[in-house]
Amino acid sequence: MRIFFFLTTFLITSPVFANAKALKTLGEISNWKQTGRYLEVERLCKTFARRYPEQVDCISFGTTPEGRTMRALVVADSKRGLSAFWAKRKQRPVIYFQGGIHAGEIDGKDAGFWLLRQILEKEAPPKLLKAIKNVTLVFVPVFNVDGHERFGKNNRPNQVGPEEMGWRTTAQNYNLNRDYLKADSIEMQQLLKLLQRWDPIVGLDLHVTDGAQFQHDVSLIMEPLFHGVKELRELTKGIHENLLESLKVQGHLPVGFYPSFITNDDPSSGFSLSVAPPRYSQGYLSLKNRIGILVETHSWKNYATRVQATRNVLENIIILAGENGKQWKRVIAAVDAKATNQIGESVGLTFENTERKKEIEFLGYRYKKENSAVSGGIKTGYFPSEPEIWKIPLYDEVVPKIEAEIPEGYWVPKAFSSVVLAKLDVHGISYRVITDGFGEKEVGVFRADTFSFANRSFEGHQGLTITGDWKKEKRVLSEGDVFITCRQPKSLLVVHLFEPKAPDSLLAWGFFNTRFEPKEYMENYVAEVLGEEMLLKPEIQKVFEEKLGDPEFRNSDEKRLEFFHRLHSSWDENLGLYPVYRATEALK
Repeated sequence: MRIFFFLTTFLITSPVFANAKALKTLGEISNWKQTGRYLEVERLCKTFARRYPEQVDCISFGTTPEGRTMRALVVADSKRGLSAFWAKRKQRPVIYFQGGIHAGEIDGKDAGFWLLRQILEKEAPPKLLKAIKNVTLVFVPVFNVDGHERFGKNNRPNQVGPEEMGWRTTAQNYNLNRDYLKADSIEMQQLLKLLQRWDPIVGLDLHVTDGAQFQHDVSLIMEPLFHGVKELRELTKGIHENLLESLKVQGHLPVGFYPSFITNDDPSSGFSLSVAPPRYSQGYLSLKNRIGILVETHSWKNYATRVQATRNVLENIIILAGENGKQWKRVIAAVDAKATNQIGESVGLTFENTERKKEIEFLGYRYKKENSAVSGGIKTGYFPSEPEIWKIPLYDEVVPKIEAEIPEGYWVPKAFSSVVLAKLDVHGISYRVITDGFGEKEVGVFRADTFSFANRSFEGHQGLTITGDWKKEKRVLSEGDVFITCRQPKSLLVVHLFEPKAPDSLLAWGFFNTRFEPKEYMENYVAEVLGEEMLLKPEIQKVFEEKLGDPEFRNSDEKRLEFFHRLHSSWDENLGLYPVYRATEALK
């Protein structure tokens, strides 16, 4: 295999071969048996730009932790269309698509290059060639570059082809598709700057799903469909329906939801619609009032089938954008304007399904459940040669589970400004650093009634879960504090960053954990004496006896002694105090 790789590399870079197949990937050349290494991405990016200098720009937008250049291709019908400034000034729709965020799921890289070659060499259908005159494309062939170069045969044992592929996570072991809002990784920070620069109206994240075996070959999950401004939800729904129908006409078997069973490995449990939190690409884009599309080809289909499906999704969205992109831009401009004036409105932070369901016919295969000698549990075996229709439930009603009211904005005291400033900058969120003291103001303050840390680290963070509510208090707001207004187009993004109960808030990821760690303490024998003295006061004795009615309190030495410590001046009043305040009025 190594000899074949070097021979192939030599051939596709030799002058004679390059003239004939310079713009073809190893995937296309090998009839979709293989995929190339990142060296091929570098070569193709530059070759496309050299051959079509008026239509293609090969750009770098960052460097990975292992020192590799992150590449993107910008494609348009003219040199002017390759300018982000010109595209914004002319209200030209930008379509963004990326492959290899999980670098073992690499269909998007080969599909994207294949489609671009067909467009530039005029081999694409006439409707697609016409559409490219009205849009600009930004294509990142491989987002997780270091993971892509962790190449191996068995990196995806539940996936049919290519023969070798990259790795799911980065060199620093980040899963980039959990990193959009917290933006820890170098790769994500640089990608978000690219997205800020181009501000795509639609972003596609190209994946390969795991899971059961069934006949469907591709799924499209789009946001926003169940939250946000009505006009954007209606626009997304129309595009979603159009894409699914177009794929059917092309011979595919698409589904419009993520095909993961409610109960793992149990087809009879059915599926549910959902709202993606902003750790994921489509959830993140929707909070920016843009349309996010998660494309999942099915891992048990061969590589040729998956690449074709991905290519066709890209073709269809480009055609739609070419025909309707100007109107999409008008809708989104109105949504951006509306988002600046939603103070006091309720926004969903987390979502759940109701009991409503409908029976759907899902194209599966015969399967059998039996006891496993390996796991000791129940295993499911599928028979792909025996197709059948599964009549199973789809829970299709999604409603908010936890909501929050959009405030005027959020205050972050100077001591914690370093935690948030880099995050605000990378997301392009507007804020103001106070240069003059504002004295005492009434603000919303969140003191946690209870808080608990996750038992294990996740993506390098120890998560935090809290209970409680906002209450009004007076706090001194001083020079160096940071004010983040919600009167801006990215108001939903602001709310999800700072509302403590939002699933991907900075608090939930553990960025403020030090405020929830007890540091000062009182020895037990001191608390015992203090408690005896305090119980001499009738009002304290009454409260204490009431709390003894709670068995958990009554049977815990620690909780009983803490009760008295909390009444003492040495108790840290900042423990459990979230160091972000809700502003009840705008800055003057």
